[in-house]
Amino acid sequence: MKLYYTPGVCSLSPHIVLRETGSTFDMEKVDLATKKTEKGADYTKVNPNGYVPALQLDDGTVLTEGPAIVQYVADSKNATSILPKAGSPERYKVLSWLNFISTEIHKGFSPLFWPSTPEDFKEGTVRARLLQRFGFLDKHFASNQYLMGNQFTVADAYLYTTLTWSGGAKVDISGLKNLVAYRDRVAARPSVQAARKAEGLPG
Repeated sequence: MKLYYTPGVCSLSPHIVLRETGSTFDMEKVDLATKKTEKGADYTKVNPNGYVPALQLDDGTVLTEGPAIVQYVADSKNATSILPKAGSPERYKVLSWLNFISTEIHKGFSPLFWPSTPEDFKEGTVRARLLQRFGFLDKHFASNQYLMGNQFTVADAYLYTTLTWSGGAKVDISGLKNLVAYRDRVAARPSVQAARKAEGLPG
């Protein structure tokens, strides 16, 4: 398998899951501005949308969209500890979390990275909405180590990835002590440390 990634963006989530499951894979960095890979290839031939992540399987099949990729990786390794078996209520709870993170958190950050977004809208609407969602999560982590209680899952890899954007996006979560403790707890996992090191990110 080969993971197409860009350091520090949403492709960090499947990268963490690949390492969490002990999967064997290669990596190829993508320049999102030029749509070229580090080997000079046209990335849009891998993913016509031009964004990461993409996972190329050994048979040449290409999977895109992080929530789909993490499910494939976990299922391919029968890693039911990080993704409950298909058909179980717990599986659907993890899928609910993945959807929440994708729509409410991940996409919630997007306007903060657009140069065209007015600063007053960023502060009064975008950051305020994200902090509302983070407040909900802070309450959840008052009594849960991870999204699914005491068990780390693929959803935690995704949430952690989005939390790492807070500083650069000027979303101040320092007052949300449970959320900060959760972020630090996930950051300490060997799979996360290894993924960050491989992407050249600070530990």
